[in-house]
Amino acid sequence: MLCAVYKSPKKAETYLFVERRDDFSRVPASLMETFGTPQLAMMLNLANKVRLGISDIDKVREALRTQGFYLQLPPPPKNLLKEHLARQVAERGGE
Repeated sequence: MLCAVYKSPKKAETYLFVERRDDFSRVPASLMETFGTPQLAMMLNLANKVRLGISDIDKVREALRTQGFYLQLPPPPKNLLKEHLARQVAERGGE
């Protein structure tokens, strides 16, 4: 299963997988508007891949089959304050 992967010029670390290069016919217009003008990042053969960076490859394949696209969003940002407070509590012996 070959697919094209595009990055968003508007949203950092946001990627759109589509079945065919430059074919956005199955992607909702509202998503395309928010995504911006797609910039080709790579062509990817999902048939010989076992895993992807942050997306579940089975979910990507299924989304491409059923809806014709998959939107990969960036992971949520770390809450550094929460991590710091948890570390402080741990250092104090779990108060």
